[in-house]
Amino acid sequence: MKVAVLDINGKDTGRKAELSKDVFAIEPNNHAVYLDVKQYLANQRQGTHKAKERAEITGSTRKIKKQKGTGTARAGSIKSGLFKGGGRMFGPRPRNYGFKLNKNVKRLARKSALSIKANDKSIVVLEDFNFDAPKTKNFVDVLKALEIDNKKSLFVLGDSNNNVYLSSRNLKGSEVITSSELSTYKIMNANKVVVLEGALEGIESNLSK
Repeated sequence: MKVAVLDINGKDTGRKAELSKDVFAIEPNNHAVYLDVKQYLANQRQGTHKAKERAEITGSTRKIKKQKGTGTARAGSIKSGLFKGGGRMFGPRPRNYGFKLNKNVKRLARKSALSIKANDKSIVVLEDFNFDAPKTKNFVDVLKALEIDNKKSLFVLGDSNNNVYLSSRNLKGSEVITSSELSTYKIMNANKVVVLEGALEGIESNLSK
């Protein structure tokens, strides 16, 4: 499939970019997308939550009343979770929320996400560009020219470009990554995916394996 290549002023350059059908036009696998996004979000969790349990509470271990004859429930240590100030019963413990996902499933998920965006006409191909120095205003001008300044956008570069990255860093709704950093979550989270010409080859070679 062919897509028009735009310049940073939002004008058609007259050139067409060929998007691989094996990457941008497959039948999307929604379950693979779900699993990959779920793994990405799980990996963001620190898992450092912790509550003190009965054995970790400072307090007496004396039995607070006799076992029988009080007419109330049996009770042991004051550190029981039944009492105020006692330990937490079955409280959270530090854990790793990550889980393994087959690399073929992850590759299928990224191709499915790109195909969904391509089908929705949410992929823009932009000619390679650079800034003389990091300046947020320059990046905002590009967003306005592409009419995506009020939308979440993901810019995919072929190689790391410090000036472009630093120019976008203060903008909450935009993110700049390289083709090797592409993830299903970032693709699906963006309203528009702006792919630079130099990134197409890297994306297709990574996902066509």
